[in-house]
Amino acid sequence: MNKKQITKIENQLKLLGTEKHRTHAYALNVVKKEIIAGPDIRNACARHLDDLLNASSRGFYFDENAADRVFRFFETVLKLNGGEFENMPFKLLDWQCFIIGNLFGWLRTNNNKRRFKKAYVETGKGSGKSPLSAGIGLYGLIADKEGSSEIYAAASKKDQAQILFRDATKMVQQSPSLNSKIHLSGKNPVWNMSFNGGFFKPISSEGGQSGPRPHIALIDELHEHKSSDLIEMMIAGTKGREQPLIFMITNSGHDRSSVCYEYHDHCKKIAAQVVNDDTFFTYICSLDKGDDPFKDEKCWAKANPSLGHTIKYDYLKEQVDSARGMPSKESIVRRLNFCEWVDAIDPWITSDVFEQVWRDFNYDELKGLECYGGLDLSGTKDLTALALYFPEIQKLIIEYWSPGDTIQERSRRDHVPYDAWVNKGFMHAPAGQSVDYRDIALRLAELQQLFDIKSIAFDPYRITHLIPFLDEHSVDIELISHGQGYGRSNSTGLWMPHSIDLIEKDILDQTITFQKNPCTRWCVSGAVIESDRQDNRIFSKNKATHRIDGIVAAAMARGCADAKHTSKKSNGMFFFI
Repeated sequence: MNKKQITKIENQLKLLGTEKHRTHAYALNVVKKEIIAGPDIRNACARHLDDLLNASSRGFYFDENAADRVFRFFETVLKLNGGEFENMPFKLLDWQCFIIGNLFGWLRTNNNKRRFKKAYVETGKGSGKSPLSAGIGLYGLIADKEGSSEIYAAASKKDQAQILFRDATKMVQQSPSLNSKIHLSGKNPVWNMSFNGGFFKPISSEGGQSGPRPHIALIDELHEHKSSDLIEMMIAGTKGREQPLIFMITNSGHDRSSVCYEYHDHCKKIAAQVVNDDTFFTYICSLDKGDDPFKDEKCWAKANPSLGHTIKYDYLKEQVDSARGMPSKESIVRRLNFCEWVDAIDPWITSDVFEQVWRDFNYDELKGLECYGGLDLSGTKDLTALALYFPEIQKLIIEYWSPGDTIQERSRRDHVPYDAWVNKGFMHAPAGQSVDYRDIALRLAELQQLFDIKSIAFDPYRITHLIPFLDEHSVDIELISHGQGYGRSNSTGLWMPHSIDLIEKDILDQTITFQKNPCTRWCVSGAVIESDRQDNRIFSKNKATHRIDGIVAAAMARGCADAKHTSKKSNGMFFFI
């Protein structure tokens, strides 16, 4: 938002006498850079201010009185708990006013009901998201004029759901006006709060509940949710409510294939007004490109809007200082305290780096070209990967197989959308309880008609089970053994440390292009390296955060190509085992 636009909005708000309203004032101070905030918050504030000028044409208006009513509920009825804040009035900070003001101030012109049905809030750890959520839940239970209101504190695990619910319970116990109206069921822990036919209770993915009809669902720590099942159940249950709210809060995560990252990425686009969704409010704390919290303290406030209040400067400094020189701890601090999405605890290649080398391209431009492969069979019930590297144009493709009959079960177990990847053509999933090696052989027969496949490096594990099917389908491709550990293959000299060095250099130098495939990005993000005393490096499947078969196959293909194997094939297949 440029200065001319800011001045226009500021002048209009002055004419209306609302420039000092706490919601608008925060947004103005952010876009004027009088409040330090990251790019996604700046975008959210610009969106709010732009809507003040233009949203009426889309059927929305901002009601300051509606927002103020919720402000008063927080600050005159609710009390905080824990440490120095025990029994203190809930005095809203500016960023909290911006969130509440948006959620409760924006209304629909046609029925005066609330505009926003979903909200996504991502901040640094300890900013006060849980108390804010608890307060919103209590308002929805007792003051929102919703008959038989159902409020849920929802999380992936029962213990996590209890944390947010416990905040709400203590607020009730410390407030005379609430304690006299809301009935608490159970002791240590309280398991339900009820009021006028409605209730507020915790719920988790572990226990589940059939048929919830939430007026407000508070989704805690979204980055820990293994699937979208609980969220989708809550969203489906709102269909009978006039102005429901799904309020999601989270720290940043480490899995870019997760449901949390999907929301994170979608909400960044909404804030930037690249995606239009008038029902979704977003507040995402993030750093600007080039910011490094380990080098510059000035950016700390971008990820910690409560810095100086619930988050102390000395605490953050202690976290940073204790993590210096410790990659695994630094990764955690960057994620939890500074809203940086990281990959594995000690990642080999970060997603930001990898995404510089993956592109959309099709097989037509590869027809007839020389290529070398890597095959990781990985067992019949797991993920199987075949990589093909084309040295002439430095492009690499990876195909995946997963058992079709167990795809839903494995999606839940591995916490990734295998089923969606299959539907979009990113993965093969032939029928059966296990991967049938006949299907792999058949696909290789098809691929050798498209490309000039010189040789394929393989992991010796289970290769003998595949060979009969290769013979059956007349697959005439040279197979060569590739060492997986620190030792070289006796027959070929191929070994993983050298193959990793090759493909790592290609990625960092951006001299290789991977075909876009979300399964490949997932495999790369989980890859962790371990070294021996001579600094020879291999992939650590024990330390990997999830399956890495795709990048293992890619490294083998790259090593195979580098070996420039020129042995002539005899009649049939030629094996180096």
